[in-house]
Amino acid sequence: GSNNGPRLGCGRSSSGGGAYPSVPLSCPLPGVPKAVFAAAEGRERFETRVSVLENGLRVASQNKFGQFCTVGLLVNSGSRHEAKYLSGISHFLEKLAFSSTAQFGSKDEILLTLEKHGGICDCQASRDTIMYAVSAEARGLDTVVNLLADVALRPRLSDEEIEMTRAAIRFELEDLNMRPDPEPLLTEMIHAAAYRDNTVGLNRFCPVENTDKIGRDVLHSYLRNYYTPDRMVLAGVGIEHEQLVECARKHLLGVEPVWGSGQARDVDRSVAQYTGGIVKVEKDMSDVSLGPTPIPELTHIMIGLESCSFLEEDFIPFAVLNMMMGGGGSFSAGGPGKGMFTRLYLNVLNRHHWMYNATSYHHSYEDTGLLCIHASADPKQVREMVEIITREFILMAGDVGEVELERAKTQLKSMLMMNLESRPVIFEDVGRQVLATNTRKLPHELCALISE
Repeated sequence: GSNNGPRLGCGRSSSGGGAYPSVPLSCPLPGVPKAVFAAAEGRERFETRVSVLENGLRVASQNKFGQFCTVGLLVNSGSRHEAKYLSGISHFLEKLAFSSTAQFGSKDEILLTLEKHGGICDCQASRDTIMYAVSAEARGLDTVVNLLADVALRPRLSDEEIEMTRAAIRFELEDLNMRPDPEPLLTEMIHAAAYRDNTVGLNRFCPVENTDKIGRDVLHSYLRNYYTPDRMVLAGVGIEHEQLVECARKHLLGVEPVWGSGQARDVDRSVAQYTGGIVKVEKDMSDVSLGPTPIPELTHIMIGLESCSFLEEDFIPFAVLNMMMGGGGSFSAGGPGKGMFTRLYLNVLNRHHWMYNATSYHHSYEDTGLLCIHASADPKQVREMVEIITREFILMAGDVGEVELERAKTQLKSMLMMNLESRPVIFEDVGRQVLATNTRKLPHELCALISE
């Protein structure tokens, strides 16, 4: 239409209408059948469906439009279950994932098989879960589930692969100690201090002295107890539920694992015991910070308090509190949504310019949780830094401003929704929730809980 104000009514002529010069764009064209538009379907489209097979394996799926899917196996197994074993087994299993299996002669063969369906694979181990995941075209679902079953239940674990894994782990441990970012090591240390020698306090990385002791027999004795169908979830995003269940029946029912299918005898069901404590590591940095602009030699601290498990109602308030504390590095680009108005920026980094970092973290497990603040500064200012961070913990119990609370809630909701745009993130969310609770709280339910 022409730009002389809004057009009301459908009788007025408008310029440039082509075949219908007198019909404005806001009116249906005469003599054209009424268009039928696709409507957004109801909520059931978004429901996560869960089925349980006869052997106890759970199959969970989430519909999502698109030609690619993410499918994977999650196992309730991690470093927290290693108390009676050599520490480092989960680390080994993570590195050995997608190596040769009963059906596939080598890692290359696996990658080539996936490539036929435009697929990629990945394995991640945490303190309580290990996740074998594949993203590929949905048409290749049967191939993918067959591959996942073989990778998890029938790995060859050849001597050569175990040797290569030992070398890879040694290299990774060396690298972790050299890295300027101490966060992964601090997270290890705060867990070790909080839960001395038990469950989530056990080391997630293989201690260097164990690399040579872990071999196929050790791994098999562990796998026999923890890689059982009742501790697994097959999760898929972007596929039909019935199809996933069918593939699961075909490839994951009645499969004989390489370690034999005897009953799991010795499953560690210990509940995390919070002990509290201090772990300190002194480092000689003189050989690390060389060069024209040396890396500043900093002292890093992490202070944590016990929070709650992700099964408790307080989990959501802790997530909001963690958002409200926020923080980050002293060198930040800022900008909207970067958390420049969180407490650790406003009260700590903006006031004490000698601090290099102040960041809040919340770790949560099925039976416990930790709320921590990581801070770093010059060694001469450790005492002051500890006092400042301690004061922030004390102030958490005081008044909360209405504005900062609303901002933290909005930020948490937007972060949740933004992350759940991506298929692999939806997959992990579905898998972890179903593994822990047999169901999945949907994003809109979580947002409602945050608002409350």
